[in-house]
Amino acid sequence: MELVEETTGTTKNKKSIVDQELLDKYKENPQLGFQLIVKKYQERIYWQIRRLTKNHQDAEDVMQNVFIKVWNGLENFRADANLYTWMYRIAFNETHTFLTKNNKRKTVDLDPPLFENKITVEGGKDLSGEEIEALLNKALNELPEKQRQVFELKYFDELKFKEISELLGTSVGGLKASYHLAVKKIEEYLKDS
Repeated sequence: MELVEETTGTTKNKKSIVDQELLDKYKENPQLGFQLIVKKYQERIYWQIRRLTKNHQDAEDVMQNVFIKVWNGLENFRADANLYTWMYRIAFNETHTFLTKNNKRKTVDLDPPLFENKITVEGGKDLSGEEIEALLNKALNELPEKQRQVFELKYFDELKFKEISELLGTSVGGLKASYHLAVKKIEEYLKDS
């Protein structure tokens, strides 16, 4: 069976069709199906975890635990939600458990910066990629948990509000309000820095 990348002539969601094919493949051959699921979602899951842990090694450790839980739970997955939504919740819970257990909420990231370029800010000061990343991380850490989470999913993961609503179980209107408040607070933080 070949996985369908896009659909034609149907109103079904492309993601749900591909997810269903992945789940069917898992039922036919659990190891191969699981490998395909990991291949499809590991990068998104990694970056979701990495933004919270702010460290590559910690993100790798948490991601390993996430995929162990996914492997153990796939047999009972009911497909009430998208596969990524289910995996996101596992990753979110595992990351928060890890951070709480290891008290690593505010770690220093020794990995290369996410931003490579320099920018010039008001007053003519040049900021390096590391400085930009540090300022953004500080601004994000100042946000309430929900606003930070919504901002990261919208800005970094480029999810639509409807997808975020499914992930977090919150109304689209509430998410839009949280996102716009987060943007305003980040802008204010960056102006004052």
